[in-house]
Amino acid sequence: MKHSDPEFARLAERGTVLRCQVGSGVHGIAVSGQDDRDEMGICVEPPEYVVGLRAFEQYVFRTQPEGVRSGPGDLDLTVYSLRKWTRLALAGNPTVLIPLFVPDSEIVHVDDLGRDLRANAERFVSRSAGHRFLGYLRAQRDRMLGRRGGRTNRPELVDRYGFDVKFAAHMIRLGLQGVELLETGRITLPMPEPWRTWLRDLRQGRHSRQEALEVAAEQERRLAALVEQADLPRSADQAWADAWLVDAYRRTWRRWESLPAAS
Repeated sequence: MKHSDPEFARLAERGTVLRCQVGSGVHGIAVSGQDDRDEMGICVEPPEYVVGLRAFEQYVFRTQPEGVRSGPGDLDLTVYSLRKWTRLALAGNPTVLIPLFVPDSEIVHVDDLGRDLRANAERFVSRSAGHRFLGYLRAQRDRMLGRRGGRTNRPELVDRYGFDVKFAAHMIRLGLQGVELLETGRITLPMPEPWRTWLRDLRQGRHSRQEALEVAAEQERRLAALVEQADLPRSADQAWADAWLVDAYRRTWRRWESLPAAS
């Protein structure tokens, strides 16, 4: 079944506990007239999708049809099941961790479970997350250099600046945020200055590819050291997450059972 199936849309709408902006906009490095709007949601699915034969992991909505690149004003929304989001967050996935740290102004919807999740952000912070940030940084660098995934899907940037400046900006952002997470246990959003302006300038061709590579190499070095030395647990608090998930699903299902049937 496709992730964009209307059945999944109904599940996501009913069970969403948290939905917020992610992507360049929330990081503060969007360039006017270039970026779409990325949002992420987390939802509780009904019991038949957890203990029955049906399956739901995520719902995807895009303004543009499949295969067409999003542009300014378009919306890209992904709503994960609470269980899948938790697995990814415990593993330190950089993108999936963002809803834990977005400012209130970037939240589209949140309920008590979503607020509880954000209040326990430290449970998901670990040195293992540093490994994931390192991996994502290196992947962005490989794509910028044409080593991975073939050619860029933004040839207009290469034509204009000589390299994909968006890959370059995300490469450095991941390094900066990975270092901050391992040093402080938090990610500041939007990104603090002077890096916020520096990265916007990079995206507009005001820094060279070599400058970007040098900055990324420095952040990579710092992050690699913190992965070994940071005063954080080696892995996220899976025992807490497991108990919290069971309680969250039980509470939500009991609440749904108490609601009057739809006419």
